[in-house]
Amino acid sequence: MKVIKIHPSDNVAVALTDIAAGEEVTAEDLTIRAAEAVARGHKIALRDIPKDEAVVKYGNRIGYAKEKIAAGSWVHTQNVRTGLSESEKYVYEPVRCELPEVKPRSFQGYRRPNGKVGIRNEIWIIPTVGCVNSVAEKLAADSADLVKGSVEGIHAFTHPFGCSQMGEDHETTKRLLAALVHHPNAGGVLVLSLGCENLTTEQFKSELREWNDKRVKFLTCQDVEDEFAEGRKLLEELASYAGGFKREEIPASELIVGMKCGGSDGLSGITANPTVGRFSDRLIALGGSTVLTEVPEMFGAESILFNRCKDADVFDKAVRMVNRFKEYFTSHGQVVYENPSPGNKAGGITTLEDKSCGCVQKGGSAPVVDVLEYAQSVTRKGLTLLSGPGNDMVSTTDLTAAGAHLILFTTGRGTPFGAPAPTVKISTNTALYEKKGNWIDFNAGTVADGSETLDEAGDRLLDFVMEIASGKETKTEAAGFREISIFKDGVVL
Repeated sequence: MKVIKIHPSDNVAVALTDIAAGEEVTAEDLTIRAAEAVARGHKIALRDIPKDEAVVKYGNRIGYAKEKIAAGSWVHTQNVRTGLSESEKYVYEPVRCELPEVKPRSFQGYRRPNGKVGIRNEIWIIPTVGCVNSVAEKLAADSADLVKGSVEGIHAFTHPFGCSQMGEDHETTKRLLAALVHHPNAGGVLVLSLGCENLTTEQFKSELREWNDKRVKFLTCQDVEDEFAEGRKLLEELASYAGGFKREEIPASELIVGMKCGGSDGLSGITANPTVGRFSDRLIALGGSTVLTEVPEMFGAESILFNRCKDADVFDKAVRMVNRFKEYFTSHGQVVYENPSPGNKAGGITTLEDKSCGCVQKGGSAPVVDVLEYAQSVTRKGLTLLSGPGNDMVSTTDLTAAGAHLILFTTGRGTPFGAPAPTVKISTNTALYEKKGNWIDFNAGTVADGSETLDEAGDRLLDFVMEIASGKETKTEAAGFREISIFKDGVVL
């Protein structure tokens, strides 16, 4: 099969392999001749599309024809324009959501004294201000000998903020860092301060509200003569405490999994993203939780999610989340549809609607049970929407802060970075999986190759996630790639 028609109402198909000009291809029972070359992941017109008529993919409008598009033509930015605007009105039209039957599953994780569960047992160093980033990194590097027994790593998560911020940015930084301190993948946490920053230790402790003195230690560098000697003592205490935890059997219902895409291509919404969607439905059927973010990459496909909200209250929260993000764009003088990226376009994604319809495939078909603000914690079982931008590093940090034990990251072009939570890279195509084996953990290109159905790939991904949750390293973990990025909107003093 060289092309795929995703939905019966589509007037375009997606090339699963490069198509030469003049080559005949068949989509369902329709055979057409390519009027020009169409690259893998790009779209071909299945019939004539008059000027200003909707271009339909996934059964949804992804734009309008700028000019008449003849059957067999390459359909992309040269002949398609967006249909998005800054103002949309939404009506709640609830749809019934079906979940698959799944046999009970479990993984080997760490049960914390507060009842939460971690899938890693690491020591995290969290700077409250960027001025002590280098101290944090040196402490982590110099204390590598403490990684033994059940202690699986020492990691410093540096960032440029914590001072010279005002208003909401100050609150955002404080909330995000506090959420990371509470993350159950950390068996011990060293909070590292300078001593004169805006984000004072007293403020930070107030944001934390409560903590276990054995698990969380505080060090203010200006208060001690030798911050490295004092830091080492505290890390030794944390390693001793964390070393007391052992893996035990935990039901899959305890898992929280974040879902993200980046470096997408035309196959993202056909292979990797719907594979993650199948996984999401399966984990939720087991009583677990998944989290979907990237609000700007919901624009144009938001109603698909809105109509799956479990009730009108959740629908209203979802609408407010999307509208606030549109206001964020317009308040900075930006249009809401200035996306996808150059790499996305090269991979076959034409408009933001095209990208969004593929993006939301990660959410599967489960009901939306909750909508969270940036860095708020997941509290409900099921599919949650999380406010956050599309930027890869910012959104994966946001997912980690919300409580995701691990993150499923789909990509058609590849990327090496890792979040604080284990980050599973899922390729949309087999060529990427074979080329970048040092980056990619899981190949969903098998769906395009025809060797697996989406349901089979979803089952395989569920198995793989249980392995990761039980301690199997991701490629980014093995490489030592972990970082955070914090959302910023206002001025820097």
